[in-house]
Amino acid sequence: MKIRSKLTLQFAGIFALILALFSLVIYYFTSLYRQDDFYERIDGRTLAVARHVLEADEVNEARRRQNQISYYRVLPHEAVRIYRSSGELIFAEGEGGLGVSQELLRQIVATKRIQYAEDDRQVVGVFYPDNQGDFVVLASSVDAYSLRKLQHLKVILVVGFLGAMVVVLLAGWAFSRQALRPITRVVEEVETINASDLHRRLSNADGKDEMSYLAQTFNKMLDRLELAFEMQSTFVSNASHELRTPLTAMIGELEVALMKPRTQEEYQRVLQSTLEDARLLTELSNGLLQIAQASSDASKIKQSYLRFDELVWMAREQALKRQPEANIAIDFANFPDEEDRLVVKGNEALMLIAVVNVLENALKFSPLGQAVNGRIVVESRSVTLQVADRGLGIAEEDLKHVFVPFFRAENVRSISGHGIGLPLAERILKLHKGTIYVHSQINKGTEVTITLPQAYTFIP
Repeated sequence: MKIRSKLTLQFAGIFALILALFSLVIYYFTSLYRQDDFYERIDGRTLAVARHVLEADEVNEARRRQNQISYYRVLPHEAVRIYRSSGELIFAEGEGGLGVSQELLRQIVATKRIQYAEDDRQVVGVFYPDNQGDFVVLASSVDAYSLRKLQHLKVILVVGFLGAMVVVLLAGWAFSRQALRPITRVVEEVETINASDLHRRLSNADGKDEMSYLAQTFNKMLDRLELAFEMQSTFVSNASHELRTPLTAMIGELEVALMKPRTQEEYQRVLQSTLEDARLLTELSNGLLQIAQASSDASKIKQSYLRFDELVWMAREQALKRQPEANIAIDFANFPDEEDRLVVKGNEALMLIAVVNVLENALKFSPLGQAVNGRIVVESRSVTLQVADRGLGIAEEDLKHVFVPFFRAENVRSISGHGIGLPLAERILKLHKGTIYVHSQINKGTEVTITLPQAYTFIP
């Protein structure tokens, strides 16, 4: 079912419930008021009948005449009965069953007054003491006029309810159409966006209502999609270039070597060069495999508690083994009083790869002999490593691509590398709920900041 139909039915349902309750309340209290009012009128008739029949010998002529006038003001379909307390009927007028029994008479004598209904007929019975003895007077009538009015009210309420529902359904349909028009417009605009024009954005994103918020959220998603497609395109282009270069070199050297017979030394040189290119391809393949592993499900990776400072020192030792002439300085910005603040949770091998890649990346782009400085900062809920170099720096337009595999900035293409280190570190840190941030200025250097959450929560 469409949202428009749901909104219309919900709106109509709520209105129908309110209108039905309102109609029932109107009908109920009108019926209750009619019934109580008519009982009061019948109650007056019991007194008028009793005075006319039982007090005729006790009052003067004027009073007797007044009682007679009151007696003849009968109600519609009136029926009256007067019984002695013993149950003897002494007066009856009018037709209609009053449902009189000895039990009822005893109950009236005991309670002095009672009222009840026999179908449409309403009956009032009262105990009336007199000088001639004790009597029970019953008067009854059918409120035909008010019952017809009540029936007319019922018809009016039912017809009004049905008519109101027709109007509400039509109004709800029109209202839901108007309310959903912005959504329809968003859907129409979204349907025109495809992979070739991700630069387009939804137009209704400048307001402050919910639809504008939806459009803004969708535009932000389009920003991320556009960046992802751009990164994918960059990755494919750079990966193709990095893989094609050693393959082209290998094919070229082998073709040249096969053009004519060569000496043993020339064949050795060609094989040595081919071996170096093959090793380069192996490094690229290993880098792609590590990126794939770092992009897997975090729940499947075995994690343990690690001292972050010890991890950094281990990474420094590994980096120095590969580049013994390098200079890496590590220090603390603030050593915590509680050493548990240095504990993080993660996979030691993966995290070691991430930190080593960051350190080696800094060494790679630093001038020969220039030190790379690492500083460990302990914060309230996290621990941070800041690695700074004084190398060439990265242009601002290239910073958004530094985490794309195989991407290399224009100003560092002359330096050997594959563009895998930072992307791999970024994926590893994401697995451990950490972050990596790169700040750089051309000819001034680059600072890479790694942040990981502390394993334990400390209450200040």
